[in-house]
Amino acid sequence: MATESLPAVGELRILLAVARAGGFSAAAAALGMTQSAVSHSVRVSERKLGAVLFERGRTGAAPTAAGEVALGHARRVLRLLEVMGAEVRGAGTGGAGPVPAGPLRIAAFRSAALHLLPPALERLTARHPEIAPEVRIVREVGRGTAGEVLDGRADLGIATIGTTSPVPPELIGGVLLEEGYALVHPAGHPAPRSLPLVDWVENCTSYTRQWWAAQEWLPPATVEAEDDGAVLSMVSSGFGMAVMPELSLIGAPPSVEITDLGTARPTRSVGYVTTPELGGSLAVRALIRELRAQVASRAGRSPSQIVGSPSNCGDR
Repeated sequence: MATESLPAVGELRILLAVARAGGFSAAAAALGMTQSAVSHSVRVSERKLGAVLFERGRTGAAPTAAGEVALGHARRVLRLLEVMGAEVRGAGTGGAGPVPAGPLRIAAFRSAALHLLPPALERLTARHPEIAPEVRIVREVGRGTAGEVLDGRADLGIATIGTTSPVPPELIGGVLLEEGYALVHPAGHPAPRSLPLVDWVENCTSYTRQWWAAQEWLPPATVEAEDDGAVLSMVSSGFGMAVMPELSLIGAPPSVEITDLGTARPTRSVGYVTTPELGGSLAVRALIRELRAQVASRAGRSPSQIVGSPSNCGDR
């Protein structure tokens, strides 16, 4: 497809405005345009791309499957233009070269956002005060944080990756750490394995599920919580036991006990994903360096040292 047959930047902005507003009239009002001009621009984009991008109806307009793909690309293209502007302006300040600057959009699942990301961001912004991190906590189910990057809503996602949750082919990424799972139960309970099992929907990769299925002592979950924090709270209150990864156990209260599951325990890989284009940007590269430094600073500590007190499982 020739470049001139692709939507222009202004047309991409209009597509995104229609998706945000849920209709042509509302998008026109937000953009200060007429409805007919917005409708014409969308039709031009559809003709150039050879697909219907929105389902029109009396209640508004909703993206088609082709439209969702187009919107993801539109966000990524516009984001690259923003990054180009920030880096070019940084290069023109007369210093040693371009500096990381501008917003840096990050998607992370809850335990990573709580325990892995903050110290990395603290060092990042100390070294590069021109960077303005924007963090969204995303449930690591379905498309998870990788989906946020694919859809152009995040520059980098902290994700669970590996053989059972591979990096999508459109993205690049790398493993930051491997973490093991441990049994968590009320402290001092005489028979913790007799307790009900507490679980949450994000818990775990298919490999961990295979391990889970092979453990005859683990019953089906009878309590399902919203997230790992709620699981830990319920275990702490004596409602059951759980099998949880190390990041979820950092700062566990003294009312729970953490028991090592041995060398055959399940593990998960935590890493980052980004687009090939943004992977070369100064801000994303700087954040990856700080994340790796943060992981390295934790290396060599046992789960009990990481948690601060004596160590569940789920899919993306």
